Amino acid sequence: MVEARIPHSLQEALILMSQATYTIVNGATDLLVQKRSWSGTIPKFSQPPLYIRGLKELDYICERSGMLEIGATTSLETILHHPKTPKILQHIILTMASPAIRHQATLSGNIQNASPAGDSLVGLYLLDASIVLHNRHHERVISIQDFIVDVRKTMREADELITKVVLPIDKFSQCAYTKVGPRKTDAIAKVAFGGLIDIENDRIRDIRIAFGAVYKTVLRSRKIEESLMGKDRSAVPEMKHVLLEGYASLIQPIDDQRSNRWYRKTTALNLLEAFLDSISR
Repeated sequence: MVEARIPHSLQEALILMSQATYTIVNGATDLLVQKRSWSGTIPKFSQPPLYIRGLKELDYICERSGMLEIGATTSLETILHHPKTPKILQHIILTMASPAIRHQATLSGNIQNASPAGDSLVGLYLLDASIVLHNRHHERVISIQDFIVDVRKTMREADELITKVVLPIDKFSQCAYTKVGPRKTDAIAKVAFGGLIDIENDRIRDIRIAFGAVYKTVLRSRKIEESLMGKDRSAVPEMKHVLLEGYASLIQPIDDQRSNRWYRKTTALNLLEAFLDSISR
C-alpha cells in the first residue's frame, strides 16, 4: 500500500522529494489513465503519490525580462486565455481534450509525460521552451529538446520538480498547426504538424517546423530550417523537393492501434508541403 503526500509549500515538497521517491501528481489527466485499474479499484501507483496541484506558488503566468513564465500548476485553460500566450500554443491548446480537462491539465504534466504525440510539445519545441527544475539545493534550466530524451523518458532526476516553463514572447508573423486524429479534440494525435515563420520584406528571417507522433520525440531539424534562413520567399518552390526529401529521411513513425507508419509519414509530408506552399504565396 502506498501513502499519498500533500505538501503545503514548494519547500515542503522539495524536502519530501529529497527523502523518498514519489510519483508526482499534478493535473493527473495523463497519469490516471496510465495507472488506471480495469477492475474499478484505485489507481496502481508503485511509488507514493506527491500531489502538488495545491501549490499556489506554482500557479501563475507572467511576463518577465521579455519572456513568458508559466508555473507548473497553471492550467491549460488559464494559459489559453492569457493575452501573452503565443498564438501557436493557443491553437494547440484548443485541440487538447475538453474544457473540463483543460481546467485540470498542465503544460508541465504534458512535458513530463514525454509522449511523442503530446499535443503541447510541438508548440514548445517550436518556441524553444526552457524547463526549470528545482530540488532542495539547486535550480536547473534545460531546453525542452534536451529535456525529453526518448519515449516517456526525460532528464528529470528523482528529487527534482518541474517548477515552470519559460517561453519567448511571440514574434512570428505566421503560424500553422494541424492535428490529425479521429476527432478535432479529445483524442490523441495520429500526426501533428506545426510551423512558425517570420518574414520581413519578403525575406525569411526565421522559420521553424516540427512534427508530433512521427518519431520517438517531437521531430525538429534546425539544419533544414537554417537552409531557408535569409532566403526570399519566392525561392521556396525551387527548394521544396529537397526540403521534403530531407524531412522524409528523418521521419520514422511506428504502427500502432491508432494508425500505421505509411499513413503517418505520407500525412506529415503533405502537411509540410501545404505549409511550404503557403510561404511562397
